[in-house]
Amino acid sequence: MRTPIPGFVAETELERRLAGDPLLLEGWAWGSPRHGHPEGSVGAHVADLLRAIDEWDEVGTRRAELRFLALVHDSLKSQVLKGRPNSGENHHAARARAFAEGLTDDERLLATIEEHDRPYGLWRKLRRKGELDEAAFETMLGKIPDLSLFVRFVELDGSTTGKNPEPVKWFRDELGRRGRSY
Repeated sequence: MRTPIPGFVAETELERRLAGDPLLLEGWAWGSPRHGHPEGSVGAHVADLLRAIDEWDEVGTRRAELRFLALVHDSLKSQVLKGRPNSGENHHAARARAFAEGLTDDERLLATIEEHDRPYGLWRKLRRKGELDEAAFETMLGKIPDLSLFVRFVELDGSTTGKNPEPVKWFRDELGRRGRSY
């Protein structure tokens, strides 16, 4: 089955189901080149992430988890309602989590989908205000049951062309400063 993800070949039954979902197909086709995403469509971004997973030699369960996260995390950007705040239920990550809840009850995956952009948002706020929103940082960490998986996906999502590597480095450094191993 052809998808809007260049070079995509499903590796699992779950991935085959995702590749046939009309909502995801629409979501993967959405997007044009923009800041942080010069590749354009969500599908092109996902293709970059899948190539990175291959290059990182991820295997087994971790590979399957990262591929699932890559396929779903930005897939509902097309469903965000224009003219309304991009937050709460109208945030693409909240929409993606709600979709993923129909496929898994694994809170490690669900929380990673929902919070995947949070470190970047906290970094931007820090840059704007000159101080870290400690409460928001701790709240985010409290929602993450598998910090290792979360950090790996944040690294993956932040690794593509057009992404500034500074927020990912800052996030890892901040975790280290707090003595949080991952």
